[in-house]
Amino acid sequence: MRRGCHLFCNFARMKIFTSAQIHELDQYTIEHEPISSFDLMERAARALTYAITERWGKATPVVVFAGPGNNGGDALAVARMLAEKDYRVEAYLFNISGQLSADCNKNKQIVAEHRRIKSFTEVTQQFDPPKLDADTLVVDGLFGSGLNKPLAGGFASLVKYINQSPAQVVSIDIPSGLMTEDNTMNVLANIIKANVTLTLQQKKLAFLFPENQQFIGDLKVLDIRLSPQFIENEKTQYSVAEESDLRELMKTRSPFAHKGDMGNALIIAGSYGMAGAAVLAAKACLRAGAGKVTVNTPKRNNDIVQISVPEAVVMHDYDDTHFSEPVETQDFDAVGMGPGMGQSENTAIAMIAQVRRTQCPLVLDADALNMLAKHRAWVQQLPKDIIMTPHPKEFDRLSGTPSADSYERLCKARDMAERLHAYVILKGHYSALCTPDRRVIFNSSGNAGMATAGSGDVLTGIITGLLARGYKHEEACLLGMYLHGLAGDLAVRETGEESMVAGDIIRYLPKAFLTITE
Repeated sequence: MRRGCHLFCNFARMKIFTSAQIHELDQYTIEHEPISSFDLMERAARALTYAITERWGKATPVVVFAGPGNNGGDALAVARMLAEKDYRVEAYLFNISGQLSADCNKNKQIVAEHRRIKSFTEVTQQFDPPKLDADTLVVDGLFGSGLNKPLAGGFASLVKYINQSPAQVVSIDIPSGLMTEDNTMNVLANIIKANVTLTLQQKKLAFLFPENQQFIGDLKVLDIRLSPQFIENEKTQYSVAEESDLRELMKTRSPFAHKGDMGNALIIAGSYGMAGAAVLAAKACLRAGAGKVTVNTPKRNNDIVQISVPEAVVMHDYDDTHFSEPVETQDFDAVGMGPGMGQSENTAIAMIAQVRRTQCPLVLDADALNMLAKHRAWVQQLPKDIIMTPHPKEFDRLSGTPSADSYERLCKARDMAERLHAYVILKGHYSALCTPDRRVIFNSSGNAGMATAGSGDVLTGIITGLLARGYKHEEACLLGMYLHGLAGDLAVRETGEESMVAGDIIRYLPKAFLTITE
């Protein structure tokens, strides 16, 4: 069937359901509201029709392509409702196999007898496609969230015909040809490229992956009042953390607090020529609330760090240019390591020695992850609950094999988090936290302006600072991702996406904290 998807973790309200769970949500709503499946289809069609009429006026000619399932039933109901609002509607129902769903068949009978629809064609064999002009609106209702294999044959040809036309396309629930979760083996040329996707009730997992954005266009989620009881009680591995959920995690400071109560963080970062990475991580760590921050960096970086971050303590490495010796960490509450460290063999040996002797919460990023990728046997030596924050290429190097797409990469990260009992944050537009118990929690803040050098160093500093403040590992990851993205969202109003730099994210961290607490 088709109905929406939702996002969830143990505390979050927004769940992402699989295709099978979407079907179960439909059935549960039908049985427990109670409501007939046809009336539920009518409810969805009314929401879809309203959204279409908000965007396109009555002068827009509409061509509806309906498939044989319930997604097609939705499309036929929309065709009828648009015609009743004086839109000029041509409807095509593709019944190649002679097997329509019951509700699709019922809507076919209604549409076939409807006098206000300009034309209705049931395609059983040959199909002569209509002309699709630039002013035409195509309503795509061929296939919904139940699709489990790539489109082929005539349907693939129809998709290519629509995509090659200048017409505007609005897809019902999900662009036809796109599968709800895994599109690793899909044929991308056989997926509708929608200008607008009107998804029902909840987002789909596939909507969160960058390579699928070309098919989705503008996304709008329509509430069709599916069972809130099912949504609340159903367990799922995927979720999106929202501000209302994260606000509950925020700690408050005692009026009598002193810096010793606020945590002592250590940042191990920067090689000669990369002092900026240490500066960004340290500044972010301080802005995240850590009472004291120490930066371990080579001697040649001393002046830059001391001048740029006067609030931090500088600890010199024995070497002038790179990290070469592990340090004691018994006095620290959290350690962040990796930004700008370089990848010399001497540094790699010192890095794994530091990992082994660090007893407090530990965040690994950037060069620390790249050095692990070069010495993959070391991965099994990582302590439990370690936090790793790779971007996609860093993760592929760490996992040992390139990933075909974001879904495959996410599955690998989830497996790694479980195997190592670690927290893995896959960075991206929707950064995803993979937890040791195989949950995946997506972040909902951030923008494309944050795709800039140093942005990841800032995230490392924020998470390290939150850990030092006493947040648990999962809390620090979730709050860190959200505050990082929120600061970017606040900064972009001033800088725009093109001109944003990592320092702007740090500059807006105070406003991000104020926003989430107020």
